[in-house]
Amino acid sequence: MTMTPVLAAVAGRALPLSEVPDPVFSQGMVGYGAAIDPPRAVVDAIAPVSGKLLKLLPHAYVIVTVDNVGILVHLGLDTVGLAGAGFTAHASEGDTVSAGQVIITYDVPAVEAAGLNPVVPVVVMDEREPENVTVSDAVHHGVSITPNEALFTAGR
Repeated sequence: MTMTPVLAAVAGRALPLSEVPDPVFSQGMVGYGAAIDPPRAVVDAIAPVSGKLLKLLPHAYVIVTVDNVGILVHLGLDTVGLAGAGFTAHASEGDTVSAGQVIITYDVPAVEAAGLNPVVPVVVMDEREPENVTVSDAVHHGVSITPNEALFTAGR
């Protein structure tokens, strides 16, 4: 089994996906992982893993590792409706990125001003077995985490 450490994409308070107020994420419909409640500031969202930037939207991105593990970072809930407002990309779809590299600058206050929840789910795409994701102590305890700290480990 391959174990892939997945870093926190943004700073903030780590939380279990079950606490994300959106059933698509809280019920693991897109996959399992964890989430981060970001600080109310403009923050950089990083690549949680090294790999290929498979998909880059203003509010979300997917990176696939060399072991074919796809990690989705979704900046806020229902943020697709903002049409890119509050997000600045620093990479391009198809780029090879390194864990820790800044992908998008995320204007959390702008998202909140639009009446949306800024929480950031980070999930293993299409992971159907919750036991294949081992969350970090920060997630278990709901404490602050910084980018480049392990959010969870994905087993495949």
